[in-house]
Amino acid sequence: MNHSIVIIPTFNEIENIEAIIRKVFSLTHPFHVLIVDDGSPDGTALKVKELQDEYETRLHLMERKGKLGLGTAYIRGFQWALDRGYEYLFEMDADFSHNPDDLERLYDACHHEGHDVAIGSRYIKGVNVVNWPIGRVLMSYFAGYYVRFITGMPVMDPTAGFICYRSHVLRSIELDRIRFIGYAFQIEMKFDAWKFGFSLKEVPIIFTDRTKGTSKMSSGIFKEAIFGVISLKIGSFFKSYIPNTPPKRKVSEVPVLE
Repeated sequence: MNHSIVIIPTFNEIENIEAIIRKVFSLTHPFHVLIVDDGSPDGTALKVKELQDEYETRLHLMERKGKLGLGTAYIRGFQWALDRGYEYLFEMDADFSHNPDDLERLYDACHHEGHDVAIGSRYIKGVNVVNWPIGRVLMSYFAGYYVRFITGMPVMDPTAGFICYRSHVLRSIELDRIRFIGYAFQIEMKFDAWKFGFSLKEVPIIFTDRTKGTSKMSSGIFKEAIFGVISLKIGSFFKSYIPNTPPKRKVSEVPVLE
């Protein structure tokens, strides 16, 4: 039965892709993986195809032509997985900045504790970021404060990209109408889930910056987030939020595992 799938967008991740796939498949929970590759010239997709011979039923690949944006990669991945009946859909980076071991904690927050969205949060227990320059840490942290101030959404890490969504959340959100592609995409998805009244839970994680490959961050992504938040708030006054299931309005945290 299709159950849990980890969606990983890639562009030039040949140094990380085999290791991240093998790590996910080594976990106790039987996750499936969907790689959404944006035409990586370094052979990322070719490596995934090689690994499909070994993980025939669990490893899937979607190839796109050129860099079309993080947000659109996740949206196409969500739609692909929803069409195939997956119940728990995860976002995760390919570069080990998100620890794959935490996938099971996000799953537990949704499956066992009954939340609709579980967010791997860098800031719910102080600042848990490793190997970032202080300027980037401050920018990310205060971006969260800015988002909370403008939108009223009580999420400490609104730009987080390590997330588990229950399928009914994504079916309620009009994915084809999501406008943003970078940090603002992550904010918009959480904002819509919160406005629909779904239960969001922040799970504390330690975020470690990549050690292999090249960061895809750009100044344009930050600008999109800054100005996009205002348009999100304004647009929410004219949008109807009726979920596919009864909402459970709550944002909370899971205790740190000792």
